[in-house]
Amino acid sequence: MYPSRILRMQPTRLYAFPTPKEAQSAHTISQRLRTLKRVPPELIPLGVVLGVAIAAAIYSSSKKLMTDKTLRLSPNRPEDREH
Repeated sequence: MYPSRILRMQPTRLYAFPTPKEAQSAHTISQRLRTLKRVPPELIPLGVVLGVAIAAAIYSSSKKLMTDKTLRLSPNRPEDREH
């Protein structure tokens, strides 16, 4: 490698983070919905399956917390114990 080639190297840190076009650029809902069109169609079934799995997990966890009478909701206090 030639020594002058090292001196000609430019820092690439400036190019790592793109600067926004406007300082206060706001995105509307329609602009955000347009970005969904960039999602590959192969990933849509995966998103549906993940959504159903997360909804089922929330449902089953909340049902368990509401209906299970054996769950301890508060710590045992010494005055509540029967001797």
